[in-house]
Order: sequence, then structure tokens, then C-alpha cells
Amino acid sequence: MGENSACKLKVNSTEITRHAHISRGGKIDCWPTSANNDFQLVCDKLTSMSTEDSNSRNSFGGDATSAADAGVAQQIRDIAEVPAVEVITTGAVHLMSAAAVKVGLADDPNAEDLKDLDEARKLITALAGLVSAAAPEIGSQHAGPLRDGLRSLQLAFREASIIPDAPGKGPGEKFTGPVN
Repeated sequence: MGENSACKLKVNSTEITRHAHISRGGKIDCWPTSANNDFQLVCDKLTSMSTEDSNSRNSFGGDATSAADAGVAQQIRDIAEVPAVEVITTGAVHLMSAAAVKVGLADDPNAEDLKDLDEARKLITALAGLVSAAAPEIGSQHAGPLRDGLRSLQLAFREASIIPDAPGKGPGEKFTGPVN
């Protein structure tokens, strides 16, 4: 049987509720309930790329079954339908959500136990790199909210950190510049 759990995050006054379902095979499905169904569709298509069926290859690189070939071909067609801007923003939202939990922003009784600033630093830096590199491609309509969320995470990290980083040396600041 799978387990269901929920985690509410608050980033820059925007609440993101994520639900996760862990299936019997260990696959994790997650989706925010405060966003539209497009996000779920993208999440489904992206996570379906790593199912057991798509990984059923023998040790010689050949296909285990022709059914697996058909499944992989369908998954390729499905992901081909997803616009790049949706893939980029979905990846950014995943990084943002994970970083928020690691900074201690989860709306959960054990949020402090989930806090891991070393991991948060890595996630925030990766998010900053993605947002900075993708901004010209995805446009200000999509990049603006991602930048706002990134800045909120950077400030939350600075607040949570016992030993403050020098200006410009915080997570992701090599991509965004100093955050005050």
C-alpha cells in the first residue's frame, strides 16, 4: 500500500501545498493542490519517464520486451507535447519547494527536523542558476514569479543561518548578485 502525505510551504506570501504518494514500487508522485491541472499533467509526464517499464533494459542494452518499447515510445510522444517553458518552470518549482523545506519553511509540526541548510544552499544555488539562465527564454511573465520566490528563499536562508554569509556569497548570489 502507498502512503500519502502533504506539506504546505509558504514562499513570498504564496502558499504551495504539495501532496506526495509513495507507491508500492517506491515511485513518488507529487503535485501541488493550489496550482492548476497543467502542473499535474507536466509532473505526470516527467515522472513517467523513470518508471520501471522505461528502465527494463537487459545488460546488453537491448529491450526486455516489445511492450516496454511501446511504453517508451508513448512516453517520448507525451513529453514531446510539453512546451519547454512548462518543463523549465516545473523544474524550478520542484527546486523551490525542496529548498523551502530544507530552509525550514514547511508548514509542518516537524519543520525544524527537516531543516538542512547545507542541502538548502545547493538547491537555492541550482535554482538561481536555472532561473538566471532561463529568464531570457521563458520571458518575464514566468521568470518574475520565479525570481520573487528565489529571492524569498535567499532571504529565508540568510535569516535561518547562524553564521551569516558575506554579501554576495550567499546561496545563488553569484548568479543573482547580493540579496538584502
